[in-house]
Amino acid sequence: MLAFLIILFGFLSRILVHTPNFSPVLSLALFGGVYLKGRQSVWVPLALMALSDAILGFYSGIVYTWGSIFLISLMGLWLRNHKNLANMISMTLLSSILFFVVTNFGAFLSLYPHTLAGLKQCYILAIPFYRSTLMSSLAYSLVLFAVGEWLLAPKLQNSISATESAV
Repeated sequence: MLAFLIILFGFLSRILVHTPNFSPVLSLALFGGVYLKGRQSVWVPLALMALSDAILGFYSGIVYTWGSIFLISLMGLWLRNHKNLANMISMTLLSSILFFVVTNFGAFLSLYPHTLAGLKQCYILAIPFYRSTLMSSLAYSLVLFAVGEWLLAPKLQNSISATESAV
């Protein structure tokens, strides 16, 4: 059920009109890494990207975007075992920086002269978009992780305790 809700929310957030780069997708990937079980923690964020890109259209930099989402999901797997507010905020900041660096490097490779000046120009022109990415990541992560800890963490803890007592 949680996997379906993540895909649905992420899909709708990409399809419906919104402020450019203000999206919960990075936060959903990080959140999925923490709260989804097994391989779902990685494939669910990629599935929401695949479904929404099938509607929005595929593009030349897709490997950089999806690769970033994959790496952010792995960061969530690390956060699963190191969950606290400071780590959640740090991973949220790191995820938005990672997304900025990786996706804009992909843009550099396809749209800019392959020179140091071209690389510099690419990242400078991308800075205004980063603000929305950062603000949405912080806002959505705070809400998602607060809800996750309130609704999901007690259930996860109970299932772990039941498994341990059975052993």
